[in-house]
Amino acid sequence: MARNTFRQDENLDEPFNIKHLLRASVYIRKYAKQMVIALVLSGLGGAFGYLAPMIIRRALDVAVPQADYRLLFLLVGTLICVYAVSVLFNTIRSRLMVNASQNIIYDIRKDLFHHLQELSFQYYDDRPHGKILIRVVNYVNSVSDMLSNGLINIVLEGFNLLFIIVFMFLVDVELALIVMCGVPILAVFMLWIKNKQRKAWQMVSNKNSNLNAYLQENIVGARITQIFAREEENAQTFARLSDDCRRTWLTAVNYSNLVWPGIDAISVCVRAAIFLFGLVIFGQGEKSLGTIVAISSYASFFWQPIMNLGNIFNNFINNIAYLERIFETIDEPVTISDREGATDIGEVTGRVEFSHVKFSYDDETEVLKDLSFTVEPGQSIALVGPTGAGKSTIVNLLSRFYDIQEGTIKIDGKDISDVTLRSLRSHMGIMMQDSVIFSGTIEDNIRYGKLDASSKEVREAGVRVCADSFIRQMKDGYRTVVRERGSSLSEGQKQLISFARTLLSDPSILILDEATSSIDVQTERALQQGLNEMLKGRTSFIIAHRLSTIRNCDRIMYIDHGGIMESGTHDELMAKKGYYYKLYTAQM
Repeated sequence: MARNTFRQDENLDEPFNIKHLLRASVYIRKYAKQMVIALVLSGLGGAFGYLAPMIIRRALDVAVPQADYRLLFLLVGTLICVYAVSVLFNTIRSRLMVNASQNIIYDIRKDLFHHLQELSFQYYDDRPHGKILIRVVNYVNSVSDMLSNGLINIVLEGFNLLFIIVFMFLVDVELALIVMCGVPILAVFMLWIKNKQRKAWQMVSNKNSNLNAYLQENIVGARITQIFAREEENAQTFARLSDDCRRTWLTAVNYSNLVWPGIDAISVCVRAAIFLFGLVIFGQGEKSLGTIVAISSYASFFWQPIMNLGNIFNNFINNIAYLERIFETIDEPVTISDREGATDIGEVTGRVEFSHVKFSYDDETEVLKDLSFTVEPGQSIALVGPTGAGKSTIVNLLSRFYDIQEGTIKIDGKDISDVTLRSLRSHMGIMMQDSVIFSGTIEDNIRYGKLDASSKEVREAGVRVCADSFIRQMKDGYRTVVRERGSSLSEGQKQLISFARTLLSDPSILILDEATSSIDVQTERALQQGLNEMLKGRTSFIIAHRLSTIRNCDRIMYIDHGGIMESGTHDELMAKKGYYYKLYTAQM
């Protein structure tokens, strides 16, 4: 397990780039009406809320000194109504924004997942799956709030700041100017702390991404870990990655915890200056108590929008980097796709032709070099040879999981690059060595390739591949729920279920890549009859290291050094005493 893989942090320290926000507007525009209503309600709620200090000023300067209880009760009632209206508007606004935010999350995730489904095998070969997962889950959650509440809050906090300044100057110009003197001090402090805070939280995201990737890999490979007794070493690696997360998070929180004390200190100093100037320096009695209290209230309000705008800006800086990673995934080119003018392949008899095919995974080392062969409809072809010779590559190219660099691959005379992927793969039945079982019932797993299949057809497929007996012994039979990756099933059981799934899809071309590797010899012998029926009338490619299973194939091709070293029936190749003969006799 390569430890360095999980030290490659994602580059999230990006400059603010407005183009990502403009591109994200496609997700925002769908909910623009809701967001505008929420903005208006927020503005009205804020305006009503900021009337409160003026009402209190009136009560302190007029109603209380004159013992005007009627006016005092009227002002108290008005104050309650003002707060009630403000809370009502803000509650409605909150519900609207939660709805818009969740819809944006849904839209982005839907587009991301749809695109990930179309990306080639190469994309997943080159990336830790945990890092892909964190983009779909964590990053989308982060940016959704920015695209909904963040944009509205910028406008809203701007209006709030404007309202507060206007109300302060309406109450008293001199005391309002004292409040404004604190702004330059706050600006210097916020610029310093926000830069530190932004970098710290970006580091937290990097370390979480590394931890997520490592954790995902170890969950999938838990059995291998125990087989090789790697628990202690893996625990140490995980502890190191987890400690990185802990240390970076504590650093980020420490910076975040400095923000409020700093603003509180500035706020306290400004409010102290208001009382000092109002009661002493401007002359006793010149400023009324109600005026000083009102300005002091507005001063306490004044710092909140500034603080919020700083937080929003910091959030934007972080989330723009997340947004770029999301768009980077969406922009990942779909290298295997339908070409312009691609047509449906139509009915398939199964004639396969490889003509001068060249292929390389990395554009450096050629796996296949000028490979040519033809398979007639209904023939069964066995591919044998050493590990890494290119056997699986041949069947992956036939299914167009990768595109060739040179040459052509044809089915029934049609170049597979000129037909739609959906129509091509609908005629393919592919059984891999790693049998993937999805969460759900066994019946759902068998029906995966043919959703309209009846329960009777599902059971018939199970019988034909010798899976029916062990399935019926389970508590709920075919409706037994299996966990993720079929963890409650043996490897042999998973392969038999995969066989049933492939058989039920009724493919024209069958590909078996080490499909019986986890099945015991006794079950394999019982399965052979069903397998022979399965091969009838279908062109089939069989990759098997257990050579006894391929003796009856129409042709056996020994693959090595990027091409076909030998080709013929079992008897012909044994008589030739070449590569296949040596491989077979060594195994027997």
